[in-house]
Amino acid sequence: MSKISKEEYAGLGISTRLAVGGRNPDESFGFVSTPPYRGSTVLYPSAEACMKHQNRYTYGRRGNPTMDSLTSLWSELEGAKGTVVCPSGAAACTVALLSVLKAGDHLLVTDSVYRPTRNFCDNILKRYGVETSYYDPTIGAGITALFRPNTRAVFTESPGSHTFEMQDIPAIAAAAKAHGAFTLMDNTWATPLYFRPLDHGVDISINAATKYPSGHSDVLAGLIAANERVWPMVRDTHGDLGIFLGSDDIFLLLRGIRTMELRMREQSASALRIAQWLERRPEVLRVMHPALPSDPGHALFKRDFTGAASLFGFVLKPVAREKVMAFLDAATLFGMGYSWGGFESLLIPVDATDYRTATVYNPGGPSVRIQIGLEKTEDLIANLEQAFAALA
Repeated sequence: MSKISKEEYAGLGISTRLAVGGRNPDESFGFVSTPPYRGSTVLYPSAEACMKHQNRYTYGRRGNPTMDSLTSLWSELEGAKGTVVCPSGAAACTVALLSVLKAGDHLLVTDSVYRPTRNFCDNILKRYGVETSYYDPTIGAGITALFRPNTRAVFTESPGSHTFEMQDIPAIAAAAKAHGAFTLMDNTWATPLYFRPLDHGVDISINAATKYPSGHSDVLAGLIAANERVWPMVRDTHGDLGIFLGSDDIFLLLRGIRTMELRMREQSASALRIAQWLERRPEVLRVMHPALPSDPGHALFKRDFTGAASLFGFVLKPVAREKVMAFLDAATLFGMGYSWGGFESLLIPVDATDYRTATVYNPGGPSVRIQIGLEKTEDLIANLEQAFAALA
């Protein structure tokens, strides 16, 4: 395959870019996929080359061809200056925050944030002198009133992975920029296929690559993509912390990314059908899916996003706890586990009422988070019918 120019690559469709991005068969003896380069020590051809660090690669932790294949592909997808790889999505969130914060800074974080990110802010950042304030995820441009002289960054997540509130990301990013602060976004739900944060004023885009990029529930990884403004800070912090992901995991991640658009397209369509079906169920109080016209965040979703993920939630009408457990146990095609974005469907009970601090969260009944995989939609609906029968 001849080398594709940047201009030609930019004009390709997303599925084509996922198929060809980050590949360089000329450097891999003609093999289609970059193999996993396992190694720590890199040998130099001479003492002079060693002293001047003249090799393309200097040490295993600092990069190898497998890692370059992934980071170049992801940077192209995000429209980023550069990307670093972390050993989990949670690590990507924490490294991104450490890249822009220092002792004495103030941080604004959406009240719907991923729980491990909240724990890091409340425990580790607090210990090192960074104060965190949580804000209503629907605040939009009103976030300006919350800025202090020492507010250094705003952390966003749209939608929240438990309660699915949409955020006005362009308005928040504009307010942060006017204040001289950085905007970070956990974009795991949409990925750059359905929303490119850096195009909307965000400085750092974070993805738990454990989810859709992997797609097979067999890799833990995180990706941080940064614009030119903050890329040196992210690159240096990542390197100084000694963060690294092994080449075998990166190889699996690359393999998953090649089919990410196809999987997300199928899963998204199936999830929307099931969300619409759930809306009509008498046992369901409401469905939390931004792609539904009934969802409070639908207008923002329609304005900014080009597609929806396969993860959403729904609230059951008030019912005894044991009946909720019977419902979950009867949904035999759905696994019960704390992740999503893989090929398998999942169901878990969720309750955000005990940790929200900036807003009072009262869904009106027991909440369930559902991830739709690649199973046949009709089979999943029939299985949910079975679960509702157990609920009754």
